[in-house]
Amino acid sequence: MLKLICAPMATISHEAFRRIVEKFGFCDEYFTEMINASSLVANGPWEKYYLLNAPVPQKIVWQLTGNKVDSIVQATAIVASLGGIGVDINMGCSAPQIYKTGAGIAWMLKPLAETKELIQNVKKELINIENQTGKHLRLSVKCRLGKEDFCDNDFFSFTDMLIAEGVELITLHPRTIKEKYRGLPRYEYVESLALRYPSVPIILNGGISDFSSAKQALEKAPSTAGIMIARAAVQKPWIFAQLHNQLMQEELNPTLEQNISFIQIDAEELAIEFINNVELYQPREFYTTRLQRFFFYYCDNFTFAHYFKTQMLNAKTPDECRKRVHEYFLQQPDDKII
Repeated sequence: MLKLICAPMATISHEAFRRIVEKFGFCDEYFTEMINASSLVANGPWEKYYLLNAPVPQKIVWQLTGNKVDSIVQATAIVASLGGIGVDINMGCSAPQIYKTGAGIAWMLKPLAETKELIQNVKKELINIENQTGKHLRLSVKCRLGKEDFCDNDFFSFTDMLIAEGVELITLHPRTIKEKYRGLPRYEYVESLALRYPSVPIILNGGISDFSSAKQALEKAPSTAGIMIARAAVQKPWIFAQLHNQLMQEELNPTLEQNISFIQIDAEELAIEFINNVELYQPREFYTTRLQRFFFYYCDNFTFAHYFKTQMLNAKTPDECRKRVHEYFLQQPDDKII
């Protein structure tokens, strides 16, 4: 069965969010938001919140970012001690504040030998941990296609190196550094990787927002091992359960209309639960950014999305957020049940 995976998203992929997604089930893996390796090794004041792994620690994939081999290796040892599925090295983030420091997609743009050294050392650390504990932790990489003028030879030389050095899963967001979220992802590169490395799971990322877009992507990359979903999971935390149901329905009866979700959501109750979770599982200093980021997407479900979003983005405290949620659904009761 195709894996359904929650993407690493800054200010989103934390315990408060995982808890509302897991209510609906069928998310196979949760990638953490990017953990800065240097800050983690230095025992920064907020790092303990990035290491929270509930409610399903067995489904956690620790995503590390950084620009120094030593700090990423040391951070690998720290997160590995907490269990989970494995460690993922971020080589795909194209945000300027990340890649201009030498992290994220910068690892795809450096000399191949430099990136190879990173993979070799992280893999060696994971093997040492496995020898000591008997616990195998998967090494994976999330990447893009590379720079704007990338060529197939450079891209496949990069992925060949990853596989040769022991990377056990690759997530590909098939856009370049500057394409961000513009245009349709080049899913054919996901298929090319899946056929090139038949024993290695290749995960498709980018552009998936519902069953229709998932089906279109799978038509171009039928050999992919899974789908990773980002922003659509924030808008619709039930999307993994919904996709699971629809994919199963498609498999059992492809001629049946794909218009049944099998899920009913109390949108007000879910919003309040998320606010409560943020208070429980995030530091006070993070409340505003975490709440704003979630409601920026979640409010798109509703009739007066722009109004509701503006109200939530201007809320200053969790209590004010709860008040505005209640007020919206009092005014728009038909939006309450999805």
